[in-house]
Amino acid sequence: MTKFLLSVHVLAAILAVGSITVAASMFPRYALRALGADGESGDGDRAPGIAALLHRVCRAYAVAGLAVPVFGLATAAQLGVLTDAWLLASLLLTTLAAGLLALAILPGQRSLLDMADVPDPAEPGDGRRPAPDTARPTAARLTMLTGIFNVLWAAVTVLMIVRPGSTTGA
Repeated sequence: MTKFLLSVHVLAAILAVGSITVAASMFPRYALRALGADGESGDGDRAPGIAALLHRVCRAYAVAGLAVPVFGLATAAQLGVLTDAWLLASLLLTTLAAGLLALAILPGQRSLLDMADVPDPAEPGDGRRPAPDTARPTAARLTMLTGIFNVLWAAVTVLMIVRPGSTTGA
């Protein structure tokens, strides 16, 4: 059972978190192109659709990503390591990453989409749009937050592999 739980945990992490890290990292560039604020030509016609798709990927995989800690905790319970420091540190970093995604990255993406006047099919609009002159600073902040999100997940991955202080073997 432990091998099954661990397999699902690792697959969920690769598919969900990996998809979020890639989509969130690409989002600011396409959002700026959708606004015409990047100074580049090329994907201008497709940029709003691409940005909206990347945002939907982030939202959908954020929900799917809930399986990562669920199966991780189930695996940890099977291994008897629920109180190990490396696991507790991983849980803290995972919580920080999830909070960053839910409270800053996804709303920041939505804000940039609103500036580009890309409707959100899941929510009725209120007609208010943020000022487009804030697009570049918003995109820069979003890029920074996404980088922090990615570093948090890299640290979790290292902790899961190295398991400092673990007696279950490496």
